[in-house]
Amino acid sequence: MKYNYVQAPLPFQGQKRRFLKPFKEALNEFPADAVYVDLFGGSGLLSHTVKEYYPNAKVIYNDFDSYSERLENVDKTNALLSDIRTICGKSETKKEKLSEDLRSQVIARLSKEEGFVDWVTISSSVLLSMNYATNFEQLKKETFYNKVRLSDYRAEGYLEGVDRVKKDYRDLFAEYRNHPNVVFLVDPPYLSTDCSTYSRPDYWKLSDYLNVLKTIEDTSYFYFTSNKSQILELCDWMQTRGYCRSPFDGGTLVSVNTSLTHNAGYEDIMIYRNI
Repeated sequence: MKYNYVQAPLPFQGQKRRFLKPFKEALNEFPADAVYVDLFGGSGLLSHTVKEYYPNAKVIYNDFDSYSERLENVDKTNALLSDIRTICGKSETKKEKLSEDLRSQVIARLSKEEGFVDWVTISSSVLLSMNYATNFEQLKKETFYNKVRLSDYRAEGYLEGVDRVKKDYRDLFAEYRNHPNVVFLVDPPYLSTDCSTYSRPDYWKLSDYLNVLKTIEDTSYFYFTSNKSQILELCDWMQTRGYCRSPFDGGTLVSVNTSLTHNAGYEDIMIYRNI
Protein backbone atom coordinates (compact mmCIF):
# COMPACT_ATOMS: atom_id res chain seq x y z
CA MET A 1 0.00 0.00 0.00
CA LYS A 2 1.23 3.50 -0.85
CA TYR A 3 0.83 6.24 1.76
CA ASN A 4 0.93 9.99 1.39
CA TYR A 5 3.56 10.75 3.98
CA VAL A 6 3.40 14.05 5.87
CA GLN A 7 6.88 13.53 7.25
CA ALA A 8 9.85 11.34 6.40
CA PRO A 9 9.35 7.69 7.47
CA LEU A 10 12.62 7.64 9.44
CA PRO A 11 14.28 10.42 11.46
CA PHE A 12 16.35 12.87 9.45
CA GLN A 13 17.92 16.15 10.46
CA GLY A 14 16.35 19.04 8.57
CA GLN A 15 13.42 17.34 6.83
CA LYS A 16 10.80 19.76 5.50
CA ARG A 17 7.60 18.52 7.13
CA ARG A 18 6.65 22.02 8.40
CA PHE A 19 6.78 23.33 4.84
CA LEU A 20 4.59 20.75 3.16
CA LYS A 21 1.43 22.88 3.07
CA PRO A 22 3.05 26.04 1.59
CA PHE A 23 5.22 23.86 -0.64
CA LYS A 24 2.16 22.18 -2.15
CA GLU A 25 0.41 25.54 -2.55
CA ALA A 26 3.44 26.92 -4.39
CA LEU A 27 3.60 23.86 -6.64
CA ASN A 28 0.37 25.09 -8.24
CA GLU A 29 2.48 27.78 -9.92
CA PHE A 30 4.76 25.16 -11.51
CA PRO A 31 4.15 22.69 -14.37
CA ALA A 32 2.61 19.33 -13.56
CA ASP A 33 4.80 17.65 -16.18
CA ALA A 34 8.15 19.28 -15.35
CA VAL A 35 11.38 17.54 -14.38
CA TYR A 36 11.95 18.17 -10.67
CA VAL A 37 15.57 17.69 -9.62
CA ASP A 38 16.05 17.34 -5.86
CA LEU A 39 19.72 18.35 -5.65
CA PHE A 40 20.07 17.70 -1.91
CA GLY A 41 17.61 14.83 -1.57
CA GLY A 42 18.08 14.25 2.16
CA SER A 43 15.09 12.34 3.51
CA GLY A 44 13.34 12.43 0.12
CA LEU A 45 10.30 14.21 1.55
CA LEU A 46 10.30 16.91 -1.12
CA SER A 47 10.71 14.31 -3.88
CA HIS A 48 7.92 12.18 -2.44
CA THR A 49 5.61 15.19 -2.13
CA VAL A 50 6.17 16.34 -5.72
CA LYS A 51 5.53 12.84 -7.08
CA GLU A 52 2.34 12.54 -5.04
CA TYR A 53 1.13 15.98 -6.11
CA TYR A 54 2.17 15.65 -9.77
CA PRO A 55 2.19 11.93 -10.69
CA ASN A 56 3.20 12.71 -14.30
CA ALA A 57 6.26 14.70 -13.28
CA LYS A 58 9.72 13.18 -13.53
CA VAL A 59 11.36 13.45 -10.10
CA ILE A 60 15.10 12.99 -9.63
CA TYR A 61 16.10 12.28 -6.03
CA ASN A 62 19.78 12.74 -5.16
CA ASP A 63 20.29 10.24 -2.35
CA PHE A 64 23.71 11.56 -1.37
CA ASP A 65 23.16 10.66 2.31
CA SER A 66 22.08 7.07 1.52
CA TYR A 67 18.67 7.52 3.11
CA SER A 68 17.20 4.82 0.86
CA GLU A 69 19.54 2.27 2.47
CA ARG A 70 17.93 3.08 5.80
CA LEU A 71 14.49 2.62 4.23
CA GLU A 72 15.48 -0.75 2.78
CA ASN A 73 16.54 -1.93 6.23
CA VAL A 74 13.47 -0.69 8.11
CA ASP A 75 12.40 -4.22 9.07
CA LYS A 76 15.79 -4.89 10.65
CA THR A 77 15.60 -1.55 12.45
CA ASN A 78 12.12 -2.38 13.77
CA ALA A 79 13.34 -5.74 15.07
CA LEU A 80 16.25 -4.10 16.90
CA LEU A 81 13.99 -1.42 18.34
CA SER A 82 11.59 -4.11 19.53
CA ASP A 83 14.34 -5.57 21.71
CA ILE A 84 15.34 -2.12 22.98
CA ARG A 85 11.68 -1.32 23.68
CA THR A 86 11.46 -4.41 25.87
CA ILE A 87 14.50 -3.32 27.85
CA CYS A 88 13.29 0.28 28.19
CA GLY A 89 9.88 -1.02 29.23
CA LYS A 90 11.43 -1.92 32.57
CA SER A 91 11.72 1.79 33.22
CA GLU A 92 8.82 3.20 35.19
CA THR A 93 8.33 6.46 33.32
CA LYS A 94 8.30 7.29 29.61
CA LYS A 95 11.08 9.67 28.56
CA GLU A 96 12.90 9.37 31.90
CA LYS A 97 16.64 8.85 32.09
CA LEU A 98 17.49 5.16 31.99
CA SER A 99 19.25 3.64 34.96
CA GLU A 100 22.84 2.59 34.43
CA ASP A 101 21.74 -1.05 34.51
CA LEU A 102 19.15 -0.57 31.73
CA ARG A 103 21.59 1.57 29.73
CA SER A 104 24.14 -1.25 29.96
CA GLN A 105 21.53 -3.74 28.75
CA VAL A 106 20.75 -1.57 25.70
CA ILE A 107 24.46 -1.22 24.91
CA ALA A 108 24.96 -4.97 25.27
CA ARG A 109 22.09 -5.63 22.84
CA LEU A 110 23.48 -3.13 20.32
CA SER A 111 26.95 -4.66 20.53
CA LYS A 112 25.55 -7.96 19.23
CA GLU A 113 24.14 -6.38 16.07
CA GLU A 114 25.95 -7.28 12.84
CA GLY A 115 25.83 -5.70 9.42
CA PHE A 116 23.88 -2.51 8.71
CA VAL A 117 22.56 -0.54 11.68
CA ASP A 118 20.52 2.65 11.29
CA TRP A 119 22.30 4.58 14.03
CA VAL A 120 20.34 7.77 13.42
CA THR A 121 17.00 6.05 14.06
CA ILE A 122 18.35 4.01 16.96
CA SER A 123 19.95 7.03 18.62
CA SER A 124 16.78 9.10 18.20
CA SER A 125 15.02 6.43 20.26
CA VAL A 126 17.30 6.71 23.29
CA LEU A 127 18.70 10.26 23.17
CA LEU A 128 17.06 13.61 23.84
CA SER A 129 15.26 15.33 20.95
CA MET A 130 17.42 16.52 18.04
CA ASN A 131 20.40 14.51 19.30
CA TYR A 132 21.79 11.82 17.02
CA ALA A 133 24.74 9.46 16.87
CA THR A 134 26.14 8.03 13.66
CA ASN A 135 28.04 5.03 15.08
CA PHE A 136 28.18 2.69 18.06
CA GLU A 137 31.25 4.26 19.65
CA GLN A 138 29.61 7.67 19.66
CA LEU A 139 26.27 6.40 20.95
CA LYS A 140 27.57 4.39 23.91
CA LYS A 141 29.14 7.53 25.42
CA GLU A 142 25.76 9.26 25.72
CA THR A 143 23.11 9.37 28.44
CA PHE A 144 20.08 7.24 27.48
CA TYR A 145 16.40 8.00 27.93
CA ASN A 146 13.27 5.91 27.55
CA LYS A 147 12.08 7.38 24.24
CA VAL A 148 11.45 4.34 22.05
CA ARG A 149 8.24 4.75 20.05
CA LEU A 150 5.55 2.15 20.65
CA SER A 151 4.84 1.40 16.99
CA ASP A 152 7.05 0.18 14.16
CA TYR A 153 8.36 2.45 11.45
CA ARG A 154 6.96 1.91 7.96
CA ALA A 155 8.19 3.07 4.60
CA GLU A 156 5.97 1.31 2.04
CA GLY A 157 5.86 3.07 -1.32
CA TYR A 158 7.61 6.16 0.02
CA LEU A 159 9.85 6.75 -3.02
CA GLU A 160 7.74 4.85 -5.53
CA GLY A 161 8.04 6.36 -9.01
CA VAL A 162 10.98 8.57 -8.00
CA ASP A 163 14.27 8.20 -9.89
CA ARG A 164 17.15 7.77 -7.42
CA VAL A 165 20.70 8.91 -8.16
CA LYS A 166 23.72 9.50 -5.94
CA LYS A 167 26.21 12.13 -7.06
CA ASP A 168 27.71 15.50 -6.22
CA TYR A 169 24.97 18.12 -6.53
CA ARG A 170 27.15 20.13 -8.92
CA ASP A 171 27.36 17.23 -11.36
CA LEU A 172 23.62 16.65 -11.14
CA PHE A 173 22.92 20.34 -11.70
CA ALA A 174 25.23 20.41 -14.74
CA GLU A 175 23.38 17.41 -16.16
CA TYR A 176 19.99 19.15 -16.04
CA ARG A 177 21.00 22.82 -16.21
CA ASN A 178 19.97 23.23 -19.84
CA HIS A 179 17.11 20.75 -19.74
CA PRO A 180 13.76 22.27 -20.81
CA ASN A 181 10.99 22.47 -18.26
CA VAL A 182 13.17 21.74 -15.23
CA VAL A 183 12.66 22.84 -11.61
CA PHE A 184 15.44 22.55 -9.04
CA LEU A 185 14.70 21.71 -5.41
CA VAL A 186 17.58 23.22 -3.46
CA ASP A 187 17.71 22.30 0.22
CA PRO A 188 21.34 22.25 1.39
CA PRO A 189 22.27 21.83 5.05
CA TYR A 190 21.67 25.17 6.70
CA LEU A 191 24.55 27.52 7.36
CA SER A 192 25.31 27.89 11.11
CA THR A 193 23.56 24.62 12.00
CA ASP A 194 24.82 21.18 12.99
CA CYS A 195 25.75 19.08 9.93
CA SER A 196 27.12 16.07 11.83
CA THR A 197 24.58 13.55 10.49
CA TYR A 198 25.23 14.40 6.82
CA SER A 199 27.59 12.39 4.64
CA ARG A 200 30.05 15.29 4.38
CA PRO A 201 29.78 17.32 7.62
CA ASP A 202 33.12 19.01 6.90
CA TYR A 203 32.04 20.16 3.45
CA TRP A 204 29.78 23.04 4.39
CA LYS A 205 31.84 26.19 4.73
CA LEU A 206 30.59 29.66 3.77
CA SER A 207 32.07 29.37 0.28
CA ASP A 208 30.22 26.08 -0.23
CA TYR A 209 26.89 27.69 0.66
CA LEU A 210 27.58 30.56 -1.70
CA ASN A 211 28.48 28.14 -4.51
CA VAL A 212 25.05 26.53 -4.14
CA LEU A 213 23.49 29.84 -5.20
CA LYS A 214 24.75 29.18 -8.73
CA THR A 215 21.96 26.60 -9.02
CA ILE A 216 19.23 29.24 -8.71
CA GLU A 217 20.63 31.82 -11.13
CA ASP A 218 18.14 32.14 -13.99
CA THR A 219 16.42 28.86 -13.14
CA SER A 220 13.07 27.78 -11.77
CA TYR A 221 13.61 26.68 -8.21
CA PHE A 222 12.59 26.11 -4.61
CA TYR A 223 15.31 27.14 -2.19
CA PHE A 224 15.28 26.49 1.57
CA THR A 225 17.26 28.24 4.27
CA SER A 226 16.71 29.90 7.66
CA ASN A 227 17.16 33.37 9.09
CA LYS A 228 20.13 32.03 11.06
CA SER A 229 22.17 31.72 7.87
CA GLN A 230 21.84 35.42 6.87
CA ILE A 231 22.31 34.39 3.24
CA LEU A 232 19.36 36.54 2.19
CA GLU A 233 20.78 39.60 3.95
CA LEU A 234 24.15 39.07 2.31
CA CYS A 235 22.68 38.77 -1.19
CA ASP A 236 20.43 41.77 -0.64
CA TRP A 237 23.41 43.81 0.55
CA MET A 238 25.45 42.79 -2.52
CA GLN A 239 22.60 43.84 -4.81
CA THR A 240 21.83 47.16 -3.15
CA ARG A 241 25.53 48.06 -3.17
CA GLY A 242 25.75 47.33 -6.87
CA TYR A 243 28.08 44.32 -6.69
CA CYS A 244 25.73 41.81 -8.33
CA ARG A 245 22.08 40.89 -8.77
CA SER A 246 20.70 38.75 -5.96
CA PRO A 247 19.84 35.22 -7.15
CA PHE A 248 16.65 35.57 -5.08
CA ASP A 249 15.49 38.59 -7.09
CA GLY A 250 11.92 38.01 -8.27
CA GLY A 251 11.35 35.11 -5.90
CA THR A 252 8.47 34.62 -3.47
CA LEU A 253 9.40 34.18 0.18
CA VAL A 254 7.49 32.06 2.71
CA SER A 255 8.64 31.72 6.32
CA VAL A 256 7.64 29.31 9.08
CA ASN A 257 8.48 29.89 12.73
CA THR A 258 10.32 27.00 14.35
CA SER A 259 10.31 26.89 18.14
CA LEU A 260 13.22 25.16 19.82
CA THR A 261 12.22 26.01 23.38
CA HIS A 262 9.68 28.34 24.99
CA ASN A 263 12.08 31.27 24.55
CA ALA A 264 14.23 30.29 21.58
CA GLY A 265 13.55 29.61 17.93
CA TYR A 266 14.21 30.68 14.38
CA GLU A 267 12.48 31.09 11.03
CA ASP A 268 12.63 28.46 8.32
CA ILE A 269 12.48 30.09 4.89
CA MET A 270 11.35 28.88 1.47
CA ILE A 271 11.90 31.01 -1.64
CA TYR A 272 10.57 29.93 -5.02
CA ARG A 273 10.47 31.28 -8.56
CA ASN A 274 9.11 29.91 -11.80
CA ILE A 275 10.54 31.45 -14.96
